[in-house]
Amino acid sequence: MHNFKELLVWKKARELTKQIYLLCKIFPDSEKYAIISQIQRSCISIASNIAEWAWRWSDKEFIYFLNVAYWSAFELETQIILSYDVWYIDQKEMETVIQKINEIQKMIYWLIQHNKN
Repeated sequence: MHNFKELLVWKKARELTKQIYLLCKIFPDSEKYAIISQIQRSCISIASNIAEWAWRWSDKEFIYFLNVAYWSAFELETQIILSYDVWYIDQKEMETVIQKINEIQKMIYWLIQHNKN
């Protein structure tokens, strides 16, 4: 079994999740079951799928779960942009969050490429 808690990318995904949950508190209540739910599920998926590999033994399975985390990060990035588009967050908030998402995307991509070899 692997210790996912030692991975920097998992730690950063966890920090991002906390930030996203705080950010969602400013969204209108009418979005509770719409974009808020989508954003939170995407964000949770990143850290969860990175952690999922801890119980997997093959590189192929690890890469699969990293890919799911990677796709979720792009989904989250899109949802943050859409939140800006409908004026739920301002440009500074959007840019700050997207910068963190992009950093996580790069880390996941590196892990995928590193484990393919």
